[in-house]
Amino acid sequence: MDNKCISFEFSAPKSKEDGEKILKVCKRLDEFKPAFYSVTYGAGGSTRDGTKQMVLDLCKQGVNVAPHLSFGNDTAESIENLINEYKEAGISRIVALRGDIPSGMGSFKSLIYANELVAFIREKTGNHFHIEVAAYPEVHPDSGNVQEDIRYFKLKVDAGANSAITQYFYNPDAYFRYVDLCSKAGVNIPIIPGIMPITNFRTLIRFSDICGAEIPRWIYKNLESLEQDPEDLQRFADDVVCQLCRRLLEGGAPGLHIYTLNQSLPSVRLWNNLGLSSS
Repeated sequence: MDNKCISFEFSAPKSKEDGEKILKVCKRLDEFKPAFYSVTYGAGGSTRDGTKQMVLDLCKQGVNVAPHLSFGNDTAESIENLINEYKEAGISRIVALRGDIPSGMGSFKSLIYANELVAFIREKTGNHFHIEVAAYPEVHPDSGNVQEDIRYFKLKVDAGANSAITQYFYNPDAYFRYVDLCSKAGVNIPIIPGIMPITNFRTLIRFSDICGAEIPRWIYKNLESLEQDPEDLQRFADDVVCQLCRRLLEGGAPGLHIYTLNQSLPSVRLWNNLGLSSS
């Protein structure tokens, strides 16, 4: 499992206390020497200031951090200013996304797709940034079919994306098939699986319904049956995610991008269960 890209993701803080917690979690996870951390960008840029401050705070501590970015409801000038601010701060990686439209904002000014954002970043900053984009092994909820989904992904790559991070999933076959389809379409950038530790069954169900991630029936039924036994449920959940990661890495996945949920323990348990090296 050497030479694998292991990274962690934080959700943008919504308060000073959230930010302080992320800094503590980051310090705990630093011992694993991850390739980078990313910080999310709320729907429509709703957490823009919190994301930027968190990213700059982490950067000042010498952390390799990648801000998520979407146009949201911002102007091209404001996005260019933000990109330049990141560049001047020494940040060299960006996660470029279409982003979600905030609920209740059907009159959203304009929808700037991720491939357009990638092209914009390249136009303004050349090759300064390593650009990550999103990938969807189980198909993006807005895509009509698999072929359309691959086509949109290829547009992002052709615009200048360097690598991709997937939506989380629990079926490794979906990932491997997706990578094969991308390769057949002439897309050969690294596609890093996004990994969601299971910490709360009901929250996972709710979030998966929103983002279109499938929970295989056998996993769902086992989690449901163990819901009244938190310790056994956590052991089962940890084993499911560990075995998923093991199969992905052994099958050739270039790394793992772990969604921390702004907590250290789920990621620490996964790291230890996998026996990953921190060298």
